[in-house]
Amino acid sequence: MISSTKKTFTIGIDLGGTSIKAGAVDNHGKILSQYIADTKAHKGPSAVIQQILFSVQEILGKHKQSECRGIGIGAPGIVDLDSGFVKHPPNFSDWKEVALAKAIRKVIPLPVFIENDANAAALAEVKYGIGIEHKNFLFVIWGSGVGGGIIMNQKIFRGPHGGAGEIGHISIDYNGPECNCGSRGCIECYIGQRYLSERTRHILAAQPEDSPPSLIPKLVDGNLSLIEPSIISTAAEQGDMAACDILREAGELLGYALASVLNIIDLRVVVIGGGISGAPSFVFTAVESAIQSRVLKPLKPGIKVLRSNLGNNAGILGAASLVM
Repeated sequence: MISSTKKTFTIGIDLGGTSIKAGAVDNHGKILSQYIADTKAHKGPSAVIQQILFSVQEILGKHKQSECRGIGIGAPGIVDLDSGFVKHPPNFSDWKEVALAKAIRKVIPLPVFIENDANAAALAEVKYGIGIEHKNFLFVIWGSGVGGGIIMNQKIFRGPHGGAGEIGHISIDYNGPECNCGSRGCIECYIGQRYLSERTRHILAAQPEDSPPSLIPKLVDGNLSLIEPSIISTAAEQGDMAACDILREAGELLGYALASVLNIIDLRVVVIGGGISGAPSFVFTAVESAIQSRVLKPLKPGIKVLRSNLGNNAGILGAASLVM
C-alpha cells in the first residue's frame, strides 16, 4: 500500500446501482467529507465512469490532491484485483468487462484500487465494526441489489476467480421472475430496491377503500414513483401496517436464502449493511427467524443476525481501506 507522512486522506467510492457515494477518509477511518451522485447505471459504462470522475473531483475540490493516498472503489460484479477490470455488474446496462481502474487513472493521476462492493464493505466491518468482536461472519449488503462478503478469520474469501459471495443470485424459486443476471427467482428479484418499491406501489393500489390509509403516499407527497426502501422503513417505524408487512416478508425471504449459504460455508453470524441496515429491528428478527427455520440443526444455536455498526458508511470506509 501507499505510505507517506504527507498523505492525510484517501478517497473511498461506493459504487451502487442507484447512487455513487464518495468520501475523503483520514488515516484513522474518519470521513472528512462526502458527496453523492446519481450512478446513471442505465446509460452504460462511459456515463458511470464520468459520474465517478465527477464525484472524485468534487472531493478533491475540498482537499489537497497532493495529500491524497489514492482512490479505492467498491464496485458490484466480479472484480479482477490485478487488472482492475469490473465484470458483468448485474444492474448496470451494457457493461460486460470494463477496465475501470485504468479509466480513472487516465484522468486522475492517483493510485486506484478496486474490490467487489460487498467485499469492500465487509472489510470495513472487519477493521472498524463488528469484525472487532467476530472473526468469522457473512456480510450482506442490502440496497439496490443484494450482495455478500464472506469473512473467514478476519479475511475476505474471494474464491479462485473473485466471484465468491454473490448471494443475491441464489434462486429461491426456479420458476420465479427473471433477474438481471439472466437467471430466475434470485433473491435480489424479490427484495432488491426496485422490487420493494414496485411491490409497495402494487399493494397500495390494491388496498380496499375502507382500509386504514397508508402513510407512504404522504411521505412522497403523492408521487408513488419516489417510493424507495428508506421511505418504507420510515413508514414502518411510524406503525404503518402495509410497510411493516412488506419489510417483514422481505426479511423472511432473505432469511430463507441465507440459510442455504450458512449451511454451505458453516458460518453462524450474519451482518446486514447497505440501505436497509437502518430498517426497524423487526426486519432483522424476521431474517433470523427464517434462517432458524431452514438452517441445519447443528448450526441453530449460534445463529445471529446483526445490524452493521457502520450503516451506509461501510462502503466508503471499506473502499478507502483498499488503499490505506
